[in-house]
Amino acid sequence: MTSLPRRDPVADALMTPENSALLVIDYQPTQIASIQSITHPLLVQNVGMTIQLAKAYHVPIILSTVNVTTGRNKDTIAPLKQLLGDTPSLDRTSINAWEDAEFRAAVQATGRTHLVIAALWTEACLTFPALDALREQYHVHPVVDAVGGTSTIAHETALARIAQAGGELTTNAQLACEWQRDWNRGEFVPQFVDLLLQHGQFVNY
Repeated sequence: MTSLPRRDPVADALMTPENSALLVIDYQPTQIASIQSITHPLLVQNVGMTIQLAKAYHVPIILSTVNVTTGRNKDTIAPLKQLLGDTPSLDRTSINAWEDAEFRAAVQATGRTHLVIAALWTEACLTFPALDALREQYHVHPVVDAVGGTSTIAHETALARIAQAGGELTTNAQLACEWQRDWNRGEFVPQFVDLLLQHGQFVNY
């Protein structure tokens, strides 16, 4: 029972903490209030888990909001801001974050090729940057249980469009396992188990 040597974590075709960045886009009161494909408490809980996983595995996080500076919208909701700590918030006016210069520069500055994306709505602020990033040869991984749309059909159609373009859909549980990969990486195991227990992915019998 011997694990093979760890593959190059930067060049690995699968996600690793070293080749991934998390993009968190538009988890603001107006956007959350309009979501119909998932209950609001579950949405907030799930994207909170995504953020906590990124923090646990030291994955860089890029946070973006829309229309806060213009006064048309409120900032990221407080429970998520608390989890995000001192992560800077990049505000923009474009619906598509990929069309914002500061956002694009922040993504490029990470040097990461696997972009894990959580954004609201699925049909707009997730889909548009996902498609643009795919065209620029990034690997794109929408976290499907941490996003939502204005209807179930809008949400599902958007995810199908991203998948058809080459996006690799994932869930929080899959993301945790892909970043962990081997139980011999003991430094991360306690947080892995705690987060999956805390969010109901594991049941402690």
